[in-house]
Amino acid sequence: MSEPEVKYGIFKTEIKNRFLCTVNVDGIDTLCYIPSSCRLSNFINMKGRMVLLLPIKKENARTKYSVYAIQYRRGFVPVSLSSVNQVIKNELNRRIFSFLGSRKQVFGEKSIDGYKSDLYIEDSDTVVEIKSILSFGKEALFPTVSSERANHQLENIRELLLNGHKVCYMFISMYGGTKQITVNEEQTEYFSLFRKCIEVGMTVRGFSLYMDNGVPKVKATVKCIF
Repeated sequence: MSEPEVKYGIFKTEIKNRFLCTVNVDGIDTLCYIPSSCRLSNFINMKGRMVLLLPIKKENARTKYSVYAIQYRRGFVPVSLSSVNQVIKNELNRRIFSFLGSRKQVFGEKSIDGYKSDLYIEDSDTVVEIKSILSFGKEALFPTVSSERANHQLENIRELLLNGHKVCYMFISMYGGTKQITVNEEQTEYFSLFRKCIEVGMTVRGFSLYMDNGVPKVKATVKCIF
């Protein structure tokens, strides 16, 4: 991402449509897209907070800008959860991921035995499943709501493991200050399926992100409790 692409604004309000908000850009209240399926005001007070914007280049787009990150404490927290897979792919060559072994042949969204992987490391036949977490505390909980899709994914992951593939389940906190991620026992079906995958060889890792000159990068490992 080049610096000229980045625009700064002041957050005004979230709109009833959960993917829209108003941001003051160059003194003008501007309708912006916000790529988060949940309201950020559920986590922190957004009013008056500085945000980092990216231009939307799609023709006939409803909004001119997309909220890419929000200011929190001394830095920015990325809020585009859909971009995390690419962030991790870009960072996989770093030493922090050495536990995965050789990582020369990495593919995004490759189908393995009918399962669409987030990332696939061909060198070691490893499927990487990535779960992004938007949290602003030292401890994060996942999942916070029931998800049939996540449960079904775990059922398929167990089959992959039983068929001899390796699977690494990664929790990625968007906030660099997160120190611990706990798998939510109260989501009983998810937790049970998660434990069954662990029993047949699934590995689990947690990481946090930070913004480096407008670019999200992996900051550190995060302890996972399950």
